[in-house]
Amino acid sequence: MAANEELIAVAKEFGTPVYVYDANKIKEQYNKLTTAFEHTNAKFFYACKSLTNINILKYMHSLGANLDCVSIQEVKLGLKAGFAPEQIMFTPNCVDFEEIVEGKELNVHINIDNISILERFGNRFGNSYPVCIRLNPHIMAGGNYKISTGHIDSKFGISIHQLRHIERIVKSTGLHVNGLHMHTGSEIKDIGVFLTGLDVMLDVATRFPDIEFIDLGSGFKVPYQETDMETDVKTLGERIAETFDKYEQETGKKPDVWFEPGKYLVSESGDFIVKANVIKHTTATVFVGVNSGFNHLIRPMFYEAYHKIENLSNPHGADRIYTVVGNICETDTFAWDRKIAEVRESDFLVFRNAGAYGFEMSSNFNSRLKPAEVLLLDDKKLLIRKRDTFEDLLKNQVEVL
Repeated sequence: MAANEELIAVAKEFGTPVYVYDANKIKEQYNKLTTAFEHTNAKFFYACKSLTNINILKYMHSLGANLDCVSIQEVKLGLKAGFAPEQIMFTPNCVDFEEIVEGKELNVHINIDNISILERFGNRFGNSYPVCIRLNPHIMAGGNYKISTGHIDSKFGISIHQLRHIERIVKSTGLHVNGLHMHTGSEIKDIGVFLTGLDVMLDVATRFPDIEFIDLGSGFKVPYQETDMETDVKTLGERIAETFDKYEQETGKKPDVWFEPGKYLVSESGDFIVKANVIKHTTATVFVGVNSGFNHLIRPMFYEAYHKIENLSNPHGADRIYTVVGNICETDTFAWDRKIAEVRESDFLVFRNAGAYGFEMSSNFNSRLKPAEVLLLDDKKLLIRKRDTFEDLLKNQVEVL
């Protein structure tokens, strides 16, 4: 996380709103994972849906990470960033079959999460191209129902209760299954979720002789508040190593274990800086109205996400209670009744933990311009995305009238 003085310098040089990413923090998080799982055959695939700026992808590649993609466009971005096809896992959901075929033609790992798509792939390609199967283990996990993906009502994965159906497809088409995958959600604090899921996956793996890897997804928790606990990846690494050692003793096989961290790698690296436009007193509330809105940071409105907010310009001011809102013509409340050092109009405020799903989910709602992005790397402040201009709002519109 960058120092406040450095963030103020970024705000003054590049303007606000602006997203700022600290490369050192990304590297620290990546090293924490590789150290925690050093006693397993672990590979880490950065879930790039959390932040796909091409410079972030290139930096992840330089660290030794692989890439997890959920759209064919992300796959192409990964290839452009320097990832080899074998370093890319493609896990689409509810896409046209031809998008999966395109992924196959690009030679990346294909992860299929639908019975009908599995059958179509097997009928078309037989055993000529290996696939991973995404299973739904029916494990409820995650910090919010909207980011839980392994429960019985989830659209993701093939139910473990449909294994006989999967086996029939594999037998009739000759499909080559080389991996099993699960992902139960985000913000998982209890490592037991991963261990329970691993037990399920290893049990299923005994039905498929050519399994090379078990992909446990991710969902590692990062702390947003001082009282938050993060996922104990060190203990999880030790427990998973023990489980795989036991499995090897019992079966003679030891598949790799794959993970797909996204938020865990980039969330804490990111700061989002805005400017206080107005201080508005009402009969019940004091509002801080900033020069942004849910068009730039939707997480608080979308799934009640908490972001710590600090006053960069007046960090030692007396604490006051504010409701922080944006400039969008909708309710776009970032925080209710939040204690912040006294805010004055034109002060710079910073939202912490904004590296994941911040810019990535931004929009031009209200015809507002998307913010710039800056990477802090080796004592340099690098502009990695220009701020939108008015012309950007019109560039794909076709004037016919």
